[in-house]
Amino acid sequence: MTAVSSADAPKAIGPYSQGIRVGPFLFLSGQVGLDPATGQMVDGDVAAQTRRVLENLAAVLKSAGLSLADVARTTIYLADMNDFVKVNDVYGSYFSEPYPARATVQVARLPRDARVEIDAVAAFRA
Repeated sequence: MTAVSSADAPKAIGPYSQGIRVGPFLFLSGQVGLDPATGQMVDGDVAAQTRRVLENLAAVLKSAGLSLADVARTTIYLADMNDFVKVNDVYGSYFSEPYPARATVQVARLPRDARVEIDAVAAFRA
């Protein structure tokens, strides 16, 4: 296993890595809408948080030589399922076909009281 990190994504707020490479896979820890420059949650609604989340994931992917096009699976965690449409609209603007496999769940609470968190699994192509 090899840790992967990016200064362009928020530092881990606990004992975990931004990403871990295992063989041909990169497992990315969940990202919330923290601005990596300030360490604070971005201003705005759930759409703004979702954009920041995806930019954070893209930064970690880039540090490993990958992009969002290499993502095979994501899990979206929502504080409120009523935000699904807004999150889905932003998410769809960052990915293209074939879209990653995905699960979306509502949870009781997210770190830093975020409204959305997304984790991912990407694959290195041979």
